[in-house]
Amino acid sequence: MSFSVWINRLLLISLMLISLTVVLVVGKANLQQNSSNTSNTDVDPTAWSPAKVQLQAANEQEEEFQDFSKSLTKTSPTPKLESKNKQADKLQSSPTPSVNQASTNKPVSTNKQAEQLQKIPQYSFKTTKAFKQYTPSYEIALANPSNYGERFTTDINGVPINNQAIIVLHETSDSASSAINTFQTPHTDDKKQVSYHSLITLDGTIIYIVPPDKRAFGAGNSVFDGSNGLETVQTNPGLEPSVNNFAYHVSLETPPEGRNNEPYHIGYTDAQYYSLAWLIAQSSVPDERITTHRAVDRSGTRIDPRSFDFDKFFNLLHSFRQPIS
Repeated sequence: MSFSVWINRLLLISLMLISLTVVLVVGKANLQQNSSNTSNTDVDPTAWSPAKVQLQAANEQEEEFQDFSKSLTKTSPTPKLESKNKQADKLQSSPTPSVNQASTNKPVSTNKQAEQLQKIPQYSFKTTKAFKQYTPSYEIALANPSNYGERFTTDINGVPINNQAIIVLHETSDSASSAINTFQTPHTDDKKQVSYHSLITLDGTIIYIVPPDKRAFGAGNSVFDGSNGLETVQTNPGLEPSVNNFAYHVSLETPPEGRNNEPYHIGYTDAQYYSLAWLIAQSSVPDERITTHRAVDRSGTRIDPRSFDFDKFFNLLHSFRQPIS
C-alpha cells in the first residue's frame, strides 16, 4: 500500500475524531444549560399546601384564598416542580388510577360539586406577619400511584358526597424515611395501600407525598364526629367506610425515644409544631374540623398522634392565621 494512501486514511480518521469531539462538547454544553435552567425553576412550595393557595402579596392586600374544601372536591392541574428529586416529571400527567377506584362511584367532576359546595358553610382566613416570618424547608417524595387515588362525588350507592374538608393528624411510629419507603412501595392489595398527604420531620422539614386534591389512604375504618353529626364515606365495596374522601392527612415523625408501643412519649419538636401550624394556616379548615387519627379511628387500634400538645399547636395556628369577618 502506498504512502499516500496511508496519509489519506490518517487524515480521514483524524477528521472523524475531531467531528466526534465537537459533537460531544456541544452536547455536554447543551445538557449543562438545560440542567441549569431546570434547577433554577421558580418552585412554589405552597402549591402542595392543603389549600393550594398563593401567599399574600407583599403589599399585604387581603386576597381571597381558595377554599380548602374546593381543593378536595375539584380536580386541579398537577403543579410543575423541580426535577432534582426525579419525581417532578411524573407530576406533569395524572397518576395511574388506584386499585381503590375499581368501585362503581364516580370520580370528581365540577358543576354538580360547585352546587353542593354552596350548601356547605364556608370559612375564610388570612395569614399574618408571623406566618410570613417562618418559612420551613420542604422536600417532595411522591407516593406510588397504587397508594393514593381520586376523590369522589358519590359513594358506592350513588349518594352525592358533600362533606366539608377535615384535617387528620398522625404520627409515623417509626422514622420518616421508613414511612416514605412504605408509601413508595407498590401495593396491589387494597388493605395494604397507605399514604399521607404530607409528613413533617423532626427538624421541621415538610415532605409532600400526595397532592391535596387526591385521596390519600391515611385512615381505614374511620368516622369524624363533628357538629354535623357522624361523617364517613364508603368508596370501595371491599373496605370499611372512612374519612379519606374528605380528609387531608398530615403526619409528624415520631421521636426515636417513642418508636415503641407505649401510649405516650417525649412529644414533638418545636420545629414540627411551627411547620404544622404554617402548613394548616394556609387552609380554610376551621379549628373544630382538625382532628386526630385516634379520634376518627373505629378499629380500636390507632392512638396517634401520641403526646400531642393541642394548646401549643392552636396558639401557633392562631398566630399564623386570623379569620376574615
